[in-house]
Parts: sequence; structure tokens; C-alpha cells
Amino acid sequence: MENTLEQIQLNDAGLGPSPKILLLEDDESFQAIIKDFLESHSYEVVAVRNGVEGVREIMASDFEVIICDMLMPNLPGDMFYLAVERMRPHLCDRFIFITGLRDNQKVNAFVQKVHGTMLAKPFQVDDLLEMIGFVQIKSAV
Repeated sequence: MENTLEQIQLNDAGLGPSPKILLLEDDESFQAIIKDFLESHSYEVVAVRNGVEGVREIMASDFEVIICDMLMPNLPGDMFYLAVERMRPHLCDRFIFITGLRDNQKVNAFVQKVHGTMLAKPFQVDDLLEMIGFVQIKSAV
């Protein structure tokens, strides 16, 4: 655990490798804003537009954090999570779910069922950074 927390501190100081984030978001302009913001904070970001593309990335690489929109074409966020759970279960505690449907019972029930972390759109980018830090520490333990 100490080495991982040490690595997070090195990353924050710009001394270690950049933490790799998978961003699943179908809204191109929102995706570009989040990707640029995270890259400006020294994260390496792989951005895809749906869960099918996300599955390809998950099979090819590991990620420290997965930011996943709940409503996407082809394979929505909940189905993407279930696919990851089957293929790469160690990544499941690295999800941050994002949604514009704050009061959607199905979305809320799913996130609660998987003990997930959720940010409701619109959100402050500082809240996203805080969530990323939380997920990094949680998955390091």
C-alpha cells in the first residue's frame, strides 16, 4: 500500500508516470472539455464514445480510473460495467459514473447496487478531480 500511495504523491508532483484514465462519454464537446482539463492536470486520457469502444480499451490496457457516462449508444454505462466485471473485475472499484439524470431511479439503484461513485451533470471540474483522487486512494488500499 505504501508504494501505491507514494506513487500517487509522485504523480501529483509530476515525478511519476501519468495516471491513465478511460473516459466514456458520447457527447463530443463535453468529452473534449473533460479530456483537455484532465490532460492539463497531468493525466493520460483515453476517450471513447460508447461502451463497445470502452470494452476494446479495457481488453488492451489497464486504467487507474474509469469515468463512465451512464447513457451512451450501443452499450450504456451499466452494461459496460457488467462487461468489465466479467472480464477485468479488479477494475470495478475504479469507476466514477456520470449522468445528467440525477433523479433516475434505475441509474441510482444500479450505482447503489455496485457501491459506485456518481457525479451528476453538470458538475464542477474540481469535484471530478476530488473523485479521481478518492478512487485512486480507494483502489490503492
